[in-house]
Amino acid sequence: MRELTVLYDDHCPVCRRFKSWLAAQRPAPDGEGGVVRLRFVVAGSADARARYPELDHAATLREVTVVADDGSVYVGDRAWIVCLWATGEHRHTAVRLASPAMRPVAKAMVQAAAGLRRLSGGDYADECDGQCDRQG
Repeated sequence: MRELTVLYDDHCPVCRRFKSWLAAQRPAPDGEGGVVRLRFVVAGSADARARYPELDHAATLREVTVVADDGSVYVGDRAWIVCLWATGEHRHTAVRLASPAMRPVAKAMVQAAAGLRRLSGGDYADECDGQCDRQG
């Protein structure tokens, strides 16, 4: 896997901050001498719809969605984990979070690593209303 496309909601403060944090990370090796490149596409945009017509684009606005260059799609806990996996510094954490027992805490761990939640009380940064956490 050499490239991941992260679809994010550019109207959500948490998503924008996560995107900025992720873009600033040093990429991890891809295992073949290169690195895992990250591309960012606004969820629900014309670009996203043209690139990935098979996706539920309304759902990509509620949850970070990642598409790999091999066609794999990661949503929910797995999307957060694969984003960490793409970074040099946090790949080891991603491997640990990928176990079934740890997957439920993956999003919180990624948000904490990115400074997106205050650890005391769990409030969202940047006055986010948490809309992306709601299902439906």
